[in-house]
Amino acid sequence: MKSIYNFTVNMVREVEEKSTEKRENKETGKEEEVEVSKKVEKKIPYDIILKEPNRRQLEDADMEYSIEISRCIKKGILTKAMLAKKYSDTGGILTEKDAERLVDLYGELSEFESEASKLGINTSGAPQNKMSKKAKEMNGQIAMTRRDIVNLESSYQSLFNHTADIKSQNRVILWYILHLSHYQTSDMEKPEPVFQGEDFEGKVDDYYGKDEKDDKLFRLIQSKLAAIVSYWYFSSNPTKEEFDTLISELHTEDNG
Repeated sequence: MKSIYNFTVNMVREVEEKSTEKRENKETGKEEEVEVSKKVEKKIPYDIILKEPNRRQLEDADMEYSIEISRCIKKGILTKAMLAKKYSDTGGILTEKDAERLVDLYGELSEFESEASKLGINTSGAPQNKMSKKAKEMNGQIAMTRRDIVNLESSYQSLFNHTADIKSQNRVILWYILHLSHYQTSDMEKPEPVFQGEDFEGKVDDYYGKDEKDDKLFRLIQSKLAAIVSYWYFSSNPTKEEFDTLISELHTEDNG
């Protein structure tokens, strides 16, 4: 299974342990070795695998983003571009200069993504080694534009947190978490999905069900999955070393 990144967590689990003991046979009076079983709590390593998405999954996730942003707009939730345009016209929390710059950046990003779509270039996490030179250049331009947008938006984070774009990004990141997350232990022949369900909504129900039940494995990996998938989604070809650093920082925070 090709993966974006793998990590391991140890979960305490009750397992059956077999051993031999010498016991007296009541009928013969002789000592005999007998096999006994008892349940003990042990730390079991769980390998967590974030599977590399295939083309169909990349397209399905992109469609989920489009559906969610359309749903938000119909409910009257502004996109970042709409919000920036509003403030560039009327003034307010955003300075006029920053608002105009954001409008320009959103326009550039839309043009790049539109051109990529026309050329059949996927911009949602496709591995760099499978890209053509043109695709790599296009993804580089998109990544730089997104980075400029993030840097400028960071000063106005509370303003943009409730836009249609952010809600749609959160939705598609959840989509990737639910579809790409797998686990495997030493007694399993192959990895199994962390979240069960025949479709996205079924997996969403399982996700929140695990949260409400305080599922042990979910509690150990939820923040790590969210951080890794988010970093992967917003980065251009992140390295294993970058993910290792991210996990190390999360581990430090957890042990705070």
